[in-house]
Amino acid sequence: MRRRDRHGRGMRGPVAPPQVPLSASRADTFRDLVLDSVERLERRWPQLADVEFMVMEVPPTVSGETVPLGGSAPADKNEPARVVVYRRPVEIRSKSRDERALLVHEVVVEQVAELLGLSPDSVDPRYGQD
Repeated sequence: MRRRDRHGRGMRGPVAPPQVPLSASRADTFRDLVLDSVERLERRWPQLADVEFMVMEVPPTVSGETVPLGGSAPADKNEPARVVVYRRPVEIRSKSRDERALLVHEVVVEQVAELLGLSPDSVDPRYGQD
């Protein structure tokens, strides 16, 4: 039986259990979308296991009119290849959760294609069709 705390301020403990979506922040939900997209691509391209996928809030200072949704960098001597998805620009350009998931996948596919030197259609045949 749950009791009120001794000052009468309500129930003790978390409002919702961790497995309930209420406890996931927008950043966590976005990260999960990126991970889902990466897992989908890794099945087709096993060499992506060596690529580091990151989520950043916003891109570094932008020079120009367009704000990038993502970026990629090839592997260096000490650094693995990297793909970055910028959360805030993607969220601003998408109206619903489904639209956001599609946009995240498109950004990941485009950045992986740039990294591999391929077209986005060859990285994911369903690119642009979802």
